[in-house]
Amino acid sequence: MAVKRLAIVTGDHHAPDPTKLGHAYGAEDFAAHSAMVEAFSSLGRFEITVFNAHDGLLEKLLAARPDLVVNFCDTGLFNRPRFELHLPAFLEVHGIAYTGAPPQAMVTAFDKQAVRLIAEALGVEVPREAFLPGGMGEIPDIFPALLKPNQADGSVGITQHSVVRDAAEARAYLAFLAEILPGADVLWQEYLPGPEYGMGLIGNPETELCALPPLEVDFSRLPEGLNPILSFESKADPSSPYWTEIRFRRAEIEDEVRERLEGWAKRLFHRFGLRDYGRFDFRCAADGRPKLLETNPNPAWANDGKLAFMASFAGIAYPRMLEMIVEAAEARIGGGA
Repeated sequence: MAVKRLAIVTGDHHAPDPTKLGHAYGAEDFAAHSAMVEAFSSLGRFEITVFNAHDGLLEKLLAARPDLVVNFCDTGLFNRPRFELHLPAFLEVHGIAYTGAPPQAMVTAFDKQAVRLIAEALGVEVPREAFLPGGMGEIPDIFPALLKPNQADGSVGITQHSVVRDAAEARAYLAFLAEILPGADVLWQEYLPGPEYGMGLIGNPETELCALPPLEVDFSRLPEGLNPILSFESKADPSSPYWTEIRFRRAEIEDEVRERLEGWAKRLFHRFGLRDYGRFDFRCAADGRPKLLETNPNPAWANDGKLAFMASFAGIAYPRMLEMIVEAAEARIGGGA
């Protein structure tokens, strides 16, 4: 399938977004969006239409019937995380090709406990964990622990205080989660104190699935006393040291560890039915063994996101990375997948 006319769909710049500070897009978000559009334009091979408002979006896509929808709507329709599957579901019903994960993959990956259970069944190491329905129940005997919502995007509900070391801290954080996310199920997860890695894949198992060099999160510049985690502040608050002091660098790890992470990532990519690209986050326990943190079926596409950093480690410029995602979809669709 030769792709010429692209429709690029992002989050809705005009609607409230719970993954943003103040629930609104900021200057950094608009800059990343502009950089992405410019990168696609620089390729010189596509006719591009950009949709960053969701009122009437589905009708407009149906009328335009582009060759391919680039689904960069990682916030969900109208910036509602639970609506992330709706756009690909609509496109499938109407026979419009699109990049990235199908609806079922998004549904499964959105449930963090389900991800853990499936990964464990595949032989992928995972943290010890307990599930608190509605954030209620007995305090598990897992300390230190990381407390987070079972279903949320953009690290919503994960702050610098998410790491708890005793029952008093845990109860205080559970009360905080109940206030900001009433009735939300909570994961009580073993806190992993070791290095944190990202593994990115571009392509598809049926054609070619390319593993990018792994990334390590550098927490070394965080002020003393701040827990070294990627919190909501690290993704949404430019005034926070979690934003200003955390860096991404190429992971310097032994070949055996890299091969294990790559193998796990490819196994998970296939099992969850991801397509065209995906990202997997791992963190090491005290004994140095990596364990799965997250499966990201529709990972951040921005030029300052993890996937772009990993591509740069392989000498892949940002425009080329975006082109590779489109080419992965082209090859998949051409093969009937």
